[in-house]
Amino acid sequence: MPKASKVGVVTSNKMDKTVVVAVERLVQHHLYQRTFKKTSTFMAHDEDNRCRIGDRVRIVESRPLSKRKHWRVTEIISSLAVFEEPAPEAGSSRE
Repeated sequence: MPKASKVGVVTSNKMDKTVVVAVERLVQHHLYQRTFKKTSTFMAHDEDNRCRIGDRVRIVESRPLSKRKHWRVTEIISSLAVFEEPAPEAGSSRE
């Protein structure tokens, strides 16, 4: 039986070797037939701590790794590149 996989966005990486992934899906209302988004969050194992907030990742089902962690990050599909400006040097001053 193949393992389930999902694609989502990393919303938190504050834990060691663990990320929180938000997965969105479209659901149709049973009475009004309006389509709306539902978001589910999953805790996933990130062995190398490579995931950053905003990265789009693929997670796959695994054996229970802790009380709430049953998924593993298999690949980073796209990375959200955030560049920080370098801090000004302490020795130089603009006058």
